[in-house]
Amino acid sequence: MAKVICCRDVGVDCDFVVRGETEEEIMKRCAEHAQKEHGMKEIPQELVERVREAIHDE
Repeated sequence: MAKVICCRDVGVDCDFVVRGETEEEIMKRCAEHAQKEHGMKEIPQELVERVREAIHDE
């Protein structure tokens, strides 16, 4: 079963959605998106934890 998260799940006004088979895959793609689209050079640990908690099965 695929896992999914979108930026809106963590309170960001953005339509980005990512699906993947593993949490690690999703976290990597979310980090890439945050850097490219939101200009985040570093991802705060608090945001990392919010993203991990918001990942859910599709």
